[in-house]
Amino acid sequence: MSHLVSEKPRLLARVRRLRGQLDAVERALEAEIGCADVLMLVASMRGAINGLTAELMDDHLREHVLNAESEADREKGVAELSEVVRRYLK
Repeated sequence: MSHLVSEKPRLLARVRRLRGQLDAVERALEAEIGCADVLMLVASMRGAINGLTAELMDDHLREHVLNAESEADREKGVAELSEVVRRYLK
């Protein structure tokens, strides 16, 4: 995970934006705004989560597959990402 340390501020900013979007959904539900507006907020969140996931997957591929120190490390990196993709697609 040391490679994430260099990306930490950017990743945390994304997470904070996601938290803000989730708070907006909560406020919208509490205010009983229209369902179409709530759905748009949720769709925006989904896009943001997908963007964060793609960024993390890309970082994992580069660090643990392309730049792996050994073939065993590369195989481990592929197996880890493969498991994540399976869960993500469920």
